[in-house]
Amino acid sequence: MSKLGWFAAGLGLGALAVVQLRDNPKAQLALDEAIAAAKDFSQAVAAGYQEREAELTKPAAAKRPAARAAAKKPAPAKKPAAAKPAAAKPAPAKK
Repeated sequence: MSKLGWFAAGLGLGALAVVQLRDNPKAQLALDEAIAAAKDFSQAVAAGYQEREAELTKPAAAKRPAARAAAKKPAPAKKPAAAKPAAAKPAPAKK
């Protein structure tokens, strides 16, 4: 369908919606409820965004819990180094 066809379809549906809203009180009520729900949703999203932004902008020291004086875990035992075979050294040169 061409762009002009989509444009004409949009105009027709828009005109149908206007007629329904003007003549049908139930349609107007449904539209009012949808608008109210959309506003509530957008306010909830904005409030959540502001809360999260406030959490992220707090100083780093306020986020961390107090350091505990608990003993650290002992470091794992180190494996002994594997014995390397002695490399053959060249014999010292005789004079």
